[in-house]
Amino acid sequence: MTYAVGLVAILAAVWLIWSGHFENPVILSLGAVSIGLVVFISLRMRIVDDEGAPIQLPLGLVRYLPWLVIEIVKANVAVALRIVSPGLPIQPRVIRVRAGQRTDIGRVIYANSITLTPGTVTVDTEGDHITVHALTREAAEGVLSGEMDRRVARVEGRG
Repeated sequence: MTYAVGLVAILAAVWLIWSGHFENPVILSLGAVSIGLVVFISLRMRIVDDEGAPIQLPLGLVRYLPWLVIEIVKANVAVALRIVSPGLPIQPRVIRVRAGQRTDIGRVIYANSITLTPGTVTVDTEGDHITVHALTREAAEGVLSGEMDRRVARVEGRG
């Protein structure tokens, strides 16, 4: 039931932000009815769970996103240096890492975080393994260190 309440809160917030209607009672009522209908159908379909209404993610993301932004900036600098200084080594490689997340949404966050970081691209995901193309040895070692994996696991509430 907690997830249903969370889903109502998320849908209401999104509806209010996107509609921009705060004063007309008829439109607000129609919004409430549509939210109620969506939650009712979702409950009947049994799709309201920790992934359908990930209410645990926002707090973890607040801690994770600043770290990710710093990693993206550092990786941008490393890639830019290789572009302007052709003498710096580029040693492309494909690696396979284990994703320690227990949910699909956690693995999606991890795979997308890898791709957002310049110099690394998620090539494939299969079960709890992710295949990554890394531009340099340092980028590959960064993924293999498991730091990002551990931080994303904390986002989903583990660790």
